[in-house]
Amino acid sequence: RRVLFPIKLILLDSLLQEIKLEISIHATTAFNPCNNIMILPRRYRTTILKLIIAIPILWIIVMMFFYTDKKSTDKSSKSEASGRKPQAEARIQELDTNNIDKKTDEDSDVKSVKKDSEVEGPGVLIPPRDPDGPGELGKPVKIDKPDKATKEKIDKGWQDNAFNQYVSDKISVHRTLPDPRDDWCKAESRFLPNLPPTSVVVCFHNEAWSVLLRTVHSILDRSPEHLIDQIVLVDDSSTMDHLKEELDEYMAQYPKVKVVRAPERVGLIRARLMGARYVTAPVITYLDSHCECTEGWLEPLLDRIARNKTNVVCPVIDVIDDDTLEYHYRDSGGVNVGGFDWNLQFNWHAVPDHEKKRHSHTAEAVRSPTMAGGLFSIDKEFFERLGTYDSGFDIWGGENLELSFKTWMCGGTLEIVPCSHVGHIFRKRSPYKWRSGVNVLRRNSIRLAEVWLDDFKKYYYDRIGHDLGDFGDVSSRNKLRSDLQCKSFQWYLDEIYPELFIPGEAVASGEIRNDWSEQCVDSAAKREDLHKAVGLWPCHNQGGNQYWMLSKQGEIRRDEACLDYAGSDVILYPCHGSKGNQYWVYNHHDSSIRHGSSRRCLAISTKKDKLLMEDCNMENPRQRWKFQNYDPSKEEKS
Repeated sequence: RRVLFPIKLILLDSLLQEIKLEISIHATTAFNPCNNIMILPRRYRTTILKLIIAIPILWIIVMMFFYTDKKSTDKSSKSEASGRKPQAEARIQELDTNNIDKKTDEDSDVKSVKKDSEVEGPGVLIPPRDPDGPGELGKPVKIDKPDKATKEKIDKGWQDNAFNQYVSDKISVHRTLPDPRDDWCKAESRFLPNLPPTSVVVCFHNEAWSVLLRTVHSILDRSPEHLIDQIVLVDDSSTMDHLKEELDEYMAQYPKVKVVRAPERVGLIRARLMGARYVTAPVITYLDSHCECTEGWLEPLLDRIARNKTNVVCPVIDVIDDDTLEYHYRDSGGVNVGGFDWNLQFNWHAVPDHEKKRHSHTAEAVRSPTMAGGLFSIDKEFFERLGTYDSGFDIWGGENLELSFKTWMCGGTLEIVPCSHVGHIFRKRSPYKWRSGVNVLRRNSIRLAEVWLDDFKKYYYDRIGHDLGDFGDVSSRNKLRSDLQCKSFQWYLDEIYPELFIPGEAVASGEIRNDWSEQCVDSAAKREDLHKAVGLWPCHNQGGNQYWMLSKQGEIRRDEACLDYAGSDVILYPCHGSKGNQYWVYNHHDSSIRHGSSRRCLAISTKKDKLLMEDCNMENPRQRWKFQNYDPSKEEKS
């Protein structure tokens, strides 16, 4: 085309010269000297008119050829510049993109030469910057009626990660999120001007590429640069290829990111301790590897520590849906604080009234008896003074309660900060394999109870049938508590968590046994079991799902879940303290459990597979129940 263009101009010039000559000849023959008027014949006037119209059109066509030549040349040069794609990006092209609007070839070429290009990793698309792209503003991504090949990819993602990796891979690692903060948090001069920087420690094992990168980029993208000293990525001996050399290559472009690797599988607790050794900032912030930080997440946390170095602070943990990756959040009025039950399991509950009275606004930092443990900031020196984590803890579990108890009992304060929001993918199962043969959560919890719970540890041991096993040497942890002159667990219950139900105040406790069937009332009593029928199971005398308490108020409960009867099945319902459907009268002498409002008696079906409510008949063995432990002196006096 470059050769043809001069030829086109020569032809055009020749045509114009011939037209000029022809007009000159005919104009001479048609000139009238009498009136000085030149008259052209009709046929020539028509020809001239056509030429006047044709010449501009011809010129436009020539210019279009010129523009096309230039664009083709530019595009060709771009293609040559982008021909040397990195290995990770080349792998991206193999991913099926049927469910996402595809960019033009030109857009793809531009992206490949950008210095700050999007994700280039195994099984991950180069995400669009389109504000209406998949998952932007935290919106859900749904794959409707996937074909067979897509369904296989979705299933594989669930199997490997216990969340929808396929959907995650469709979403930009720089995706936008809603701003969940109250206006109170955004007020000028709300936080101190000179905040301490932090090192963010993120531990991972076989984490999905897109989720891990989205965690890192959300920290970098939504944190003031001067407040992030470094991000320490601790690889707990991952086996997936994308978390090895490819991760090192990708993170090499971010000077603040450091990847360190455990030579063998050590578990979350020891991986965090390993990460702490690389921290250079005065504040440590721990995050999980499947999080997303929102705008303004960091300053409120550092502000609380800047004001008091013994403040241990947690963001509000928002839920990222494990299937659609939708970002769910509530305003500060919906903030919960942490608690625990006597299985030594963490739980959430509403901010108690005595804490609400301390505040003028719901967005102010609230005191919390415990923390969930995955996401928090702590002054490095204070963390070390508290003895960091118990190095005798294995893998994970119980470390959050240990840190919570000793923070409060040894001179610190634990807070939830409503101005700070971080999203977290909550998985319904762990996708990782652990070595079998040891119940690490129980072992950790026993170490925790031995050091921090004083005489109240018996309530946990009741739940596990007093089977302590080998929990290791805790003498160094007891010495730490003594050296720090920490307060008693009774003080903690009285001052920090007075709303916790104390098993020692129960009239009866243990299993609820029907001797006729050798069946016991049985339920895991977890959040997902609420509003469902209570079950039965052969009595095993090991506590756990068969451990119940009868309160002075007539509640048959396990922690915050109570037996409730409203005319149909006996179900679990959150304890409300108003008696009614949750009021039961236990008679230890005739072994009956009578429902207060209906006056009917608890029974077991003839098939021994269901709890029933029947008209009371003391001669019926299906209505006879015994609590394992009973103390009539604790009954409420009328």
